[in-house]
Amino acid sequence: MSAEIQQKFSFALLRRVLSYAKPYRGMFVFAAIASITFAFVSPIRPWLTQYTLDHFVVKPNKEMLLTMTLIMVGILLLETLLQFLNEYLAGWLGQTIIRDMRTKLFIHINNLHLQYFDKTPIGTLVTRVVSDMEAISDIFSEGLLVILGDMLKLIVIISVMFFTNWKLALISLSIFPFLIIGANMFKNAVNRSFNEVRTQIARLNAFVQEHITGMSVVQIFNREEEEMDKFRKMNAQHRDANIRSIWYYSIFFPFIEILSSVSIGLIVWWGGRGIFDNEFSVGQLAAFIMYINLLFRPIRMIADRFNTLQMGIVASERVFKVMDTASPQPPPSEGASKPIVLPDVREGAGMSLEFKNVWFAYNEEHWVLKNISFEAKRGQTIALVGATGSGKSSIASLINRFYEYSKGEILIDGINIRDYELNSLRRNIGIVLQDVFLYSDSIANNISLNNPNVTREQVIEAAKTVGAHDFIMRLPGNYDYNVMERGATLSVGQRQLISFIRAYLYNPAILILDEATSSIDTESEMLIQRATETLTQKRTSIVIAHRLATVQRADKIIVMEKGEIIESGTHRELLALNKHYRKLYELQFAEEVAV
Repeated sequence: MSAEIQQKFSFALLRRVLSYAKPYRGMFVFAAIASITFAFVSPIRPWLTQYTLDHFVVKPNKEMLLTMTLIMVGILLLETLLQFLNEYLAGWLGQTIIRDMRTKLFIHINNLHLQYFDKTPIGTLVTRVVSDMEAISDIFSEGLLVILGDMLKLIVIISVMFFTNWKLALISLSIFPFLIIGANMFKNAVNRSFNEVRTQIARLNAFVQEHITGMSVVQIFNREEEEMDKFRKMNAQHRDANIRSIWYYSIFFPFIEILSSVSIGLIVWWGGRGIFDNEFSVGQLAAFIMYINLLFRPIRMIADRFNTLQMGIVASERVFKVMDTASPQPPPSEGASKPIVLPDVREGAGMSLEFKNVWFAYNEEHWVLKNISFEAKRGQTIALVGATGSGKSSIASLINRFYEYSKGEILIDGINIRDYELNSLRRNIGIVLQDVFLYSDSIANNISLNNPNVTREQVIEAAKTVGAHDFIMRLPGNYDYNVMERGATLSVGQRQLISFIRAYLYNPAILILDEATSSIDTESEMLIQRATETLTQKRTSIVIAHRLATVQRADKIIVMEKGEIIESGTHRELLALNKHYRKLYELQFAEEVAV
C-alpha cells in the first residue's frame, strides 16, 4: 500500500474510531478544553519571569518580587491541575471507548459462523480483542488529544516568542529545519518497526495458543525440541523488531537534546551580546531560555505521538476488518417477510425434520454433501452411519446453522430453517459432540453454563435422570469439583456424561448425538447408552454413530458414503439387503469378537 493511499485510509479509520466517542461527547469536549487551556497557560510563567526580572530584580523591589513569585507558584499549580485533567480524562476516554469496542467485537465474534474460525487462528483473534484494542486506546490517551494539545502549545509559544522579540525568536527557531527533517525520518522508521512488532505479536500469540492447546500432541510425538526451535526463532524476530524501534528512539531523543542545547547556546550568545548593547533585557533572555525548554518538550514527544496515533489506526484497521466480517446469511425463502421466532418446545414428541436435495461444501471446489434427502418425523430417531469423512457430522452442523447449505432445503415442522430466528432455532436443538468442551469451572457450572435461571436442584435432578449422579458424588467436592481446562481431570466417558446432562437440562425438541459413544470404555458406554435412551424419548433425534450396536433400535438408519446416501431403512431391512450396511455390521462384529 502506498503512503498516499495509507494516509487517506487512515483518516477514514480515524473518523470511524472517533464515532465511538459520541456517547461521551461531553467528556471529550471537557478533555479538549483542558488541553486547550493548558496550551494557553504554559507560556505565562516565562512571561512572568521576564517581567519580574526586568521590573523587580534589575530594579529591586522585594515586596513585588515576593508577590510575583507567589503568582508564579499559583500558575504552576494551575498547570499541574490542567495537566492532570488532560491526562486523566484522555486516559478515561480511551479505556471507556475500547471497553465498548471490545464488547462489540466479542459479541460479533460470538455470532460469526464456524467457517470463519476454520480459517482464522485463535491467537490472531486474541490479539485483536486484547493487544490491538489497547493500541486503539492510545489514540485517545496518548495520541489525538495530546497531539492537538502539543501542536496548539507550539503555536501559542512561538507566537508569544515573536511578540516578545522577533529577532530572538528567529535565532531560537533557526535549528527547526534540522528538527523537522530528523522528526520525519524518525516517524517513518518507527512506524515501520511498530508495524513489524504488531505482526510478530500476532504470530507469537497464534503460535503459543495453538501449542499450549495441543501440548499433548507435541509431547506424544516427542516434538518438544523442534517446536521450541520454532518458538526461539519467532521470539528472536519479535525481539529484533522491538530493538529496532528502541534503536530509533535512542538516536532521536539525544538528537533533540542536542538541538535544544544548540538553540539555548545561540540564545545565550546572541542575547548576551544584545544585553551589552542594550538591545535585549535580562528578563527576555531568561524567558527565551524557558520558552525553548517548553518548546522542545512537546517537540521531543510529538513524533512519538504521531507513531502512537498511527499504530492505533493500524490496530483499528485490523479490528474493523473482523467487525466487518459478515457471516454468510443467505436470504430467507420466498414469501418470508421476517424471521419466525420458534417457541420453546418443551413437551410433546419433538419436531419434524426434513432434508430436501441438500448440497453443501466447505469451499466451492469440493462437495461434502450431495443431494441429501431424508425425513425424521416427530419423535423418531434417525441414525447416520458410514466411514469417517462421509458427511455425517456436516449434517449436524447444517441443522444448527453453524454452516449454511449451498442448495436444497432443510425444513423443521415444514418451515425452512433460514426463516427461523437463529437464537430461537438453536434453543430447540441440543447437540452432544464427540469432542466435549468443558470450561475450567465446577461441574455444576459446566452443566448449567452459568445460567442464573438454572438451580442446583435442577442440575442434580438432571444428573440423576441421565445416570451420572453417582460418579459426580464420588469426586472431591462433587458438583463443585473443578474439571480444569477442557475437562482435563475427567475421563472421556465422564466428559460425555456431563454433556448429556447439559443437553437433558435444556430439554431440546431436536437432539443430535454426534459420535457420542466413540472412544470410551465399556462401563461408560453402558451409562451413555442408558442416557441416550433417556434423552431420545419424546424427541426427534439424529444419532451419528461409529458403533452399529448403538443404532439398531433407530426408526431409520441412513448409510452414507462420500457425501451421498447409499442405503436407508431399519436395522433388519438393511441386513436383509445384504449390501454395504451388512458388510459394515459383519466387519465390526468380527472385530469385536476378535477382541
